[in-house]
Amino acid sequence: MRAYQVVEHGHPSSLKINQIDDLVPTKGQVLVGIRAAGINFPDVLVVAGKYQVLPRRPFTPGKDLAGIVLGVGEDVRGFAPGDRVLCHVEHGAFAEQILVTPPQTFKLPDGLSFTHAAAMGLVYQTAYLALVDRGGFRAGETVLIGGAAGGIGMAAIQIGKGLGARVLAAIRTVSEADFARENGADYVIDVSSPDIRDTLRTQVHAVTGGLGVDVVIDPLGGAFFGAALRAMAWCGRLVVVGFAAGEIPSVKLNYLLLKNISVSGLQWSDYRDRTPERIDEVQADIFRLWKKGSVKPRLMKEFPFEDLPTALQMIDEGKVRGKAVVIVGPQ
Repeated sequence: MRAYQVVEHGHPSSLKINQIDDLVPTKGQVLVGIRAAGINFPDVLVVAGKYQVLPRRPFTPGKDLAGIVLGVGEDVRGFAPGDRVLCHVEHGAFAEQILVTPPQTFKLPDGLSFTHAAAMGLVYQTAYLALVDRGGFRAGETVLIGGAAGGIGMAAIQIGKGLGARVLAAIRTVSEADFARENGADYVIDVSSPDIRDTLRTQVHAVTGGLGVDVVIDPLGGAFFGAALRAMAWCGRLVVVGFAAGEIPSVKLNYLLLKNISVSGLQWSDYRDRTPERIDEVQADIFRLWKKGSVKPRLMKEFPFEDLPTALQMIDEGKVRGKAVVIVGPQ
């Protein structure tokens, strides 16, 4: 089979397709033929050697995939050859085959394509857990979403609206504003100003009657973090899910005390490894929201398998609106 492998960490262009042996499932394993793989910003960090979890080289990167079960090992229950599935993995999705375990594997609802399923992986799980588990979101609350035109931002808007939120989307351009509104955002907050410390709060207060936002989802860090803190309501909750802006900010604890604000973080893979039963529940609700029509992954582009390095570079440069996927096998 064909597989991308990280032999030495580096730029996405360093990735090459290698021919390796086909895989065979052993006890407790499911063999999946990959049809489509999602692309995420952490994939860029993994390839570059900058992610917090790095397998021993050589390895195949990629965290989201959808495909068909080709075979199962001894003691596997609930899956059989021919099942259409979505899988969440630490690495291995950028290949034609993968070995997974049942807790990593979810049967696709009828009508959900491989490409859209692959786009509903890491970002939707992250957005849901950030909103509900870490952010303590309750229906009717106001949510501010940073990086609203990215994968996590898109997912958070859709899930937030599906769960009954009033959503404020932080954007930088007119095209990002249009994208956020198309995904259901109630208001857009312009963060293109070089000094968003005051301008963000002014805009938020204008649409919340001066109350501020109850929950902030922050995949950016940088200047957005501090500005968002100043725009929070009493007992607001800010959830850090990444640092796409490049700078890891700090916080003055007295500010949290004065407004009863809480700041927490989300590392999705810890939920996957420590509480797989919660991941099952979350995935089931994401599928429910898809059936309801609230969740609609927006695919900016479908890349041929051979163009994966180009797709990763676009992610790294912030040129992807919503999600991009790699087509690995027939659809």
